[in-house]
Amino acid sequence: MSNSNLTQSQELTTHFFRNEYGKLVAVITGYLGTENIETAEDIVQEALLKATEHWEMRGIPENPKAWLYTTAKNITLNILKRKKYQREYTNTIQRPRLDETFSFSEEIIEDSQLKMMFSCCHPSIAENSQIALILKILSGFSIAEIANAFFSNEQTINKRLVRGRKQMRNVVIDLKSKNVIEERLDSVLKTIYLIFTEGYFPSHKNNVIRFDLCLESIRLVKLLTESINIKNKTDCYALLALMYFNISRFNSRVSLEGEIIDLKEQDRSKWDSQLIQSGTQYLDRITQGNTISKYSILATISANHCISMSYEKTNWTEILSLYDQLLLLEDSPIVHLNRIVAFSEVEGNKKAIEELLQLEARSDIANYYLYHFTLAELYKKCSQLKKAQQCYKQALNLASNDRDKELLQKKIKKLVLIPPSQLS
Repeated sequence: MSNSNLTQSQELTTHFFRNEYGKLVAVITGYLGTENIETAEDIVQEALLKATEHWEMRGIPENPKAWLYTTAKNITLNILKRKKYQREYTNTIQRPRLDETFSFSEEIIEDSQLKMMFSCCHPSIAENSQIALILKILSGFSIAEIANAFFSNEQTINKRLVRGRKQMRNVVIDLKSKNVIEERLDSVLKTIYLIFTEGYFPSHKNNVIRFDLCLESIRLVKLLTESINIKNKTDCYALLALMYFNISRFNSRVSLEGEIIDLKEQDRSKWDSQLIQSGTQYLDRITQGNTISKYSILATISANHCISMSYEKTNWTEILSLYDQLLLLEDSPIVHLNRIVAFSEVEGNKKAIEELLQLEARSDIANYYLYHFTLAELYKKCSQLKKAQQCYKQALNLASNDRDKELLQKKIKKLVLIPPSQLS
């Protein structure tokens, strides 16, 4: 066994674990049933372990993917020969035969992954468990990675997975049922968008951007757009457009010191024009229909930013109008808070402060650090520096991410350096 064989084997196994794990688990679960999902995961992990050991000793085969799939199939067949699983399998109705017809064709993989996605997002399963299940089962993320992404510990994530798997045992998904698709698609998209949002703007830890979460979210939605079972794909296209527009700004969002750069200060020459074009293509598919959804509005807002030559030349009036439309669909404090930037650009900073104070009076938005941060920024623009300092400190007390705390501390430090007479 040479060092090069060992390195290549480890790299290839890591690649397959990330890219093929979810496909293998989904297909095998399709044959064994969701009540045996843990068995399916064990099979895939054993197949990957065998691959690592075999490839390190004998070298990488000509077609490693086929080797892995064949190994997983053989392990599955061997397990079914045991009386316990054979009895469970035989007594289960409407289950495909797992014999020579067992296949990993592209069609079966796609169908199995979709079923798994809709199963993970069943209404009986808690939202945090849905996210954990998708990342673990469909995306091949380790428990440690999921815990790191969502500022949790491995024990908590493991408990969510155990609860989720138990709840999935009685879940039966028929993708040919129009009602199932229509009823569950919104939940599936919401879960994927939560994963993307956590990647784009991590709420905890000292993470600036989690690229892996963002890219995995895009892969999952693309899978939905390619399905013949989903007839109305407007929301899928809208969410894809939104995600492409957002990731197009990745290279300009983070400074060399690892700090988030405000939209106004970003170097727009670093924005990825190809990703913006991809977002535009998906947005064009939405505008052909008559459906207006949360994702289509958010995608259009993001498109407005991407096509603007500068922050000052942004069409803030249109963006404010879009936020007003969004409020008709989702009248939440967070949407009001996100709207306030456009409102301040159109109506002025003083009116924006009044809007925020009214929002605080009728909601619990004051528990959110970004409320105080936004208010501080507006006070600073109005030269009310003492109030700005107070709001920055309130935001600092509520912030949980090291990245956000560092930014707020720098904001406060800059105000402290200002002569006291100017802080009044």
